[in-house]
This record gives sequence, structure tokens and C-alpha cells, in this order.
Amino acid sequence: MITIYHNPRCSKSRDALTLVQQFADTNHLSLDIVDYQKTPLTLEQLSTLAQQLDAPVREMVRNNEEEYTELDLDKANDTALLEAIARHPKLLQRAIVVYRHRAVIARPPERVHDLLQG
Repeated sequence: MITIYHNPRCSKSRDALTLVQQFADTNHLSLDIVDYQKTPLTLEQLSTLAQQLDAPVREMVRNNEEEYTELDLDKANDTALLEAIARHPKLLQRAIVVYRHRAVIARPPERVHDLLQG
């Protein structure tokens, strides 16, 4: 099973989805596409995702969004960042792909190759 946290309005996210769909089809894997704007992740889900990314929580956050500045997240700790993403899903980087209990932020979309082939 592959999961992609996807924003259909984002071209990079759509590109990542195409790559993931091709891999899933070729390898006969199920694919769970989560539009995280319509189905926001809980704090628990975000914490798990952060662990799977094996990267600083700050990398999960889109720092160019208005909410980032309004919430003064520049110096926020990991918990505050995850809480902000849970309340404001548009702060989540896109797309994020999860496969075999590991995750990657697909920016650029080609980063999914390392995850899927690894």
C-alpha cells in the first residue's frame, strides 16, 4: 500500500501522484490518495508522519503561507508546528508519499523514486 497526501490544485503534487500511480500500477499495489485539505490529518497522524519522514518537523511546513506568518511559526517548536498544521491543513507540504513505513516530501516530485525503489 502506498499513501499520498495530495493537493490536487498543486502541479508538483499532481506530478508526484502520476509517478506514484505508475509505480503502484506496475507493481500491483493499492494506492490511497488523501486530499488533506478535504480530510485534514489529526495531530496523531501528523506525529506519525513526522516520524516516517525522518526529517525535522519544520520541513513539513509550508512557510510561504499567510497562516505561517499570522501564527508566528518562525520560532515555534515541533508540537506547535504540528498543531498548526492540524488546524490549518494548507500549511502541510505537498505532496507527501508514504511507503513501507517511510515517507518523503515529493518536492521535487522525482524524490518519490528514492522512496519507492529503496
